Amino acid sequence: MSSKFVTPEEIDKALGRQQKTLPPRLIEDLREQLLSRKISKTQLSSIVKEVVKAYHSSLVQPGEAVGAVAAQSIGEPGTQMTLKTFHYAGVTELYVTLGLPRLIEIVDARRNPSTPTMRVYLDEEHRQNESKVMKLVQQIEQTKVERVSQSVSIDLAEGGIVIELHSELMKDKKVTSEMIQERLLELKVGEVEGDDERIVIIPGLREGEEVVPMAKLQKTLKKVREALIKGLAGVKRVIVTKEKGEIFLDTEGTNLRGVLRTKGVDNTRSISNHIHEIADTLGIEAARSVIILEAEEVLAEQGLDVDIRHIMLVADLMTNTGEIRQIGRHGISGQQSSVLSRAAFEVTVKHLIHASVRGEQDPLLGITENVIVGQQMPLGTGSIDLLMMPPKPQKEK
Repeated sequence: MSSKFVTPEEIDKALGRQQKTLPPRLIEDLREQLLSRKISKTQLSSIVKEVVKAYHSSLVQPGEAVGAVAAQSIGEPGTQMTLKTFHYAGVTELYVTLGLPRLIEIVDARRNPSTPTMRVYLDEEHRQNESKVMKLVQQIEQTKVERVSQSVSIDLAEGGIVIELHSELMKDKKVTSEMIQERLLELKVGEVEGDDERIVIIPGLREGEEVVPMAKLQKTLKKVREALIKGLAGVKRVIVTKEKGEIFLDTEGTNLRGVLRTKGVDNTRSISNHIHEIADTLGIEAARSVIILEAEEVLAEQGLDVDIRHIMLVADLMTNTGEIRQIGRHGISGQQSSVLSRAAFEVTVKHLIHASVRGEQDPLLGITENVIVGQQMPLGTGSIDLLMMPPKPQKEK
């Protein structure tokens, strides 16, 4: 007796007939959903019809002002954001910029975000093992000389810099006096001598000098304090967080390239909020995904519902040249081919003078420039040119 439920072959056949109607990604997602359910042939036919109907109703009409709609859809909710511009990630120790300041950072493509952070996920071996997680934290979190010292100061009697070590901090960070001395010798700050409690650095004298100049001591002092003993440069702090039975790491500061090279890290899920770092490390497509993700998270955190397609349009525009460009006069708006469109955005006189000097012409293909000159804009019905063939005159009988 044949089953009343459809087989995988029948599902593939029904979806195969929609190859020219639906995009491949949608067909694949629909196939996965259908295979996970027991449905009849009638139900299969109804589901496919409804999906096709919903897809067609979601398509943009020719001549639609998608740019203006996207700008309005993101800009209007942006004015409703509260003044809560920071929140605590996971625990009460880590600040993350949110709200309008973070949205401005994203669309302005700021080279350095105000609060760079990473969410570091771990592989199966580490994500449930707390002792292995702590070893990984010590590998990632940067440890500088000043973090394991009671004091780092200039000693005029010694004619150099004295580091008073803190034994408990060193034990906690798994750092030894020998490690510190080796690192200081690598930095070539001068002669280094010390024991488990105290390290003395004597900067080298130049020819004709009897004592080390104070300016040189000050410069060396800063270099010694900032000397990185272990960990990844840029990762100031690591917070261990546990959610839904899984341990992961939140960091203050970023070094995505270093983290992805660390054994025990899940490279497929770990992410940074530093868009330019993502582009340099993983490429422009990854940067586009992070722009979408970050913008969506900022809006969602404020309780604002913006269609993902508007955010995707902005992200596409910012990354379609292969580099991250800001939405502004130093980026997309300032690089438009239309003189009048550039002038309408900011620094009007400057754009008009430069265009006059260079003898630029404006083809009047966009919306802004046609509104300025007072003629029909290429939008909606105005985007269509209609040619008519007049009827041939009939010969008189």
